Formats: sequence, C-alpha cells, structure tokens
Amino acid sequence: MSDDVTAWFTGRLPDTWFTEKPTITVDREEILLVGTLPPLAEQFQDEAATAAAESGRIARWREETRDHRIEIARQAEHRYGRKVAWGARVGGTEELFTTLSVPVMTRLRQPERRTLDTLVDAGVARSRSEALAWAVRLVGKHAEEWLADLRTAMTTVEDLRTKGPNL
Repeated sequence: MSDDVTAWFTGRLPDTWFTEKPTITVDREEILLVGTLPPLAEQFQDEAATAAAESGRIARWREETRDHRIEIARQAEHRYGRKVAWGARVGGTEELFTTLSVPVMTRLRQPERRTLDTLVDAGVARSRSEALAWAVRLVGKHAEEWLADLRTAMTTVEDLRTKGPNL
C-alpha cells in the first residue's frame, strides 16, 4: 500500500510545491505527507528570527495551496480510505497541520498507572492520556533506529508472504 500511495502522490502533486520528494507516512488511519519548501533567501540576525520567517513561509504556503490540497486529499481519501494530513518544512522548521489524534485503549496494571500518575502530579502532563502520549513520543525518539529496523523487517516479511505459495 505504501508504495502505491507514494507513487500516486508523486504523480498527483504539482512539481513546483516542493524542492525534493516529500516524506509520506502511512498508518491504519492516516496518510501524512510532509514536503520541503524552497529555502529563505534572506539571512536573519538570530535563530528566533529565522524560525519566525520559516514559520511564516510555511503559513503562506499552507494558505496559497489550501484549495488544491483539499482536492488532492479528497481524491486520496476516496482511493485509500484514509484521511490525509499535510505538513511542510523550511530550514530547521517543520509544521504539521490537519493531523488526526486517534484514541487508543490500553490496560495498565498499578505500576504503569503509578508512572502515569507521577507524570501528571509532577506537571509533565495534564492527564494520564497525555502522559501516555508523552511516554510513547519519548520511546519513539530514543528508539528510532531500532523501530526503523523493525519496520524494515516487517516489510520484508510482508514481501515474502506475497511471493509465497497460494494456499
């Protein structure tokens, strides 16, 4: 599915939108497409000013392409049965917009609940739900290489299944 999604968007997106091939991530509910916009021509005095200019460039691109992106998203949602989310990056700034927040249920025993409650009590998170999301982001950040290897292995297994005998 991911290869087909990438190919479809490659053919469907205007050539002038991004300076390189966009990053496309697919999961069960959503397709996330993040593209790199042309760099800023002007230099700024400090990182804060640069970040503000980059954020402004992303906001301008978002506004200018809104109608076209909505039409592309409608077509993709019909074709793939998933919502489409967009994002853009310029320099060191990346912003995502129209992304889904999907509820996920889990059962936790007391030690895990106590961990979440500690994060809430310490003010790191406002709720157990937010604390769990924070913990998942932290694991993802620190285990990204391992998770990438795992995803590659899963893709290889899926490829082998499709090439295997039909029973």
